[in-house]
Amino acid sequence: MSPLKSGVEAVLLGGLLLALTACTRVDADRFSGYAEAELVYVGPAIGGRLQTLAVERGARVKAGQLLFELERDPESLARAAAAARAEGAAAQTRNLRKGRRVDELRAIEQQLVQARAALDLSTKELKRNETLVAQGFLSPNRLDELGTARDRDAARVAELQANLAVARDAARPDEIAAAEAEQRAAESDLASSRWREDQTRGSATRAGVVQDVMYRPGEWVAQGSPVVALLPDGAIKVRFFVPQAALARVRVGDSVPVSCDGCPTGMAARVSFVSDQAEYTPPVIYSNESRAKLVFMVEAKPDEKTAPQLKPGQPVDVRIGPAPDAPAR
Repeated sequence: MSPLKSGVEAVLLGGLLLALTACTRVDADRFSGYAEAELVYVGPAIGGRLQTLAVERGARVKAGQLLFELERDPESLARAAAAARAEGAAAQTRNLRKGRRVDELRAIEQQLVQARAALDLSTKELKRNETLVAQGFLSPNRLDELGTARDRDAARVAELQANLAVARDAARPDEIAAAEAEQRAAESDLASSRWREDQTRGSATRAGVVQDVMYRPGEWVAQGSPVVALLPDGAIKVRFFVPQAALARVRVGDSVPVSCDGCPTGMAARVSFVSDQAEYTPPVIYSNESRAKLVFMVEAKPDEKTAPQLKPGQPVDVRIGPAPDAPAR
C-alpha cells in the first residue's frame, strides 16, 4: 500500500469517526416528547336538558361567544316568582315606613271634629245644669249624669287624637326592621334565581378552538358535566423527558429548539417546569446499574410562532444545550 493511499484512508477514517462522534453527540442532546393541550372544559353548574349547541368540533370561537344553552323555562319561572316576592317585600317595607293613606287620615280628622263638638256640647250642658241645680230647679243627680257624659266625650277626643298621631307616623321600628329583613331575603332569592338562569348558558372564557363536544341537543346534562372542551390560544405545551445525567443542563427559563415531522424550522419553546420527582422508563427497581433509566419530566411553553404549528398528542423532538465540558460543534 502506498503512503499516499494510506494517508487518504487515514483522513477518511478520521472524518468518519468525527462524523459518528458528532451524530452521537447530537443524539445525546435530543429528547423525544409530545405536545399536550391545557383544555378548558365548559359545563353548566346546574343540570338540565341541552337545548342549543352553538358550536361544532374544530370551530374557532371568540371570548364571550355562546357555546351552548340548556332549557331555560324552569329557571325563568323561578326567577319571575322570586322577583314578585322581592317586589312584595319592598312594597311592604315602603308601606310601613310611612303613615296611612290621605283618605284614612281625613276620616280620622272628621271623627275628631265630631268628638270635639260633642265635648263642647256636653261641657256647656253641664255648666247650664249646674246653675239650675244651684237654684233648686233640678236634682243633683242630674249633674252626675252630665259630668259622666262630658268625661266620655273628652276621652273620645283624646282617643281620636292618639289615633291620628299614630296614623301619621310610620310603623314601629321593630316592624320596619322585620320587613327590611324579609325584603333582603327576597332580594337574595332573586339574585340566586338570576344566577341559576345564567348558568343555563355556557360561553367561551377565552378565544380558542373547540376541541371536542360531549353532548348533543336533547340530551340530559348532569350538573358539572362538561359540554364543550375548549383549547384556548396559547394553551399548548411541550412535554419531554430528560435522563438524570442531563438534568443539570435544563433550567426553567431556558429556550430550547423544537422540531417535528413536517413542521417548519426555527420553532422554539421556553422551559416552564422541571419535575422534582423521578420516573423510570421502563419501571425497574432502582439500583446503581439502573439509574441510567432514571428520567425527569420537563415542560416548555412554545412561542407565538411555534404554538399554532403543534397539535395535542403530536410527537416532537427537543434539543438542550451541550454539557459544559462538551466540545463546540
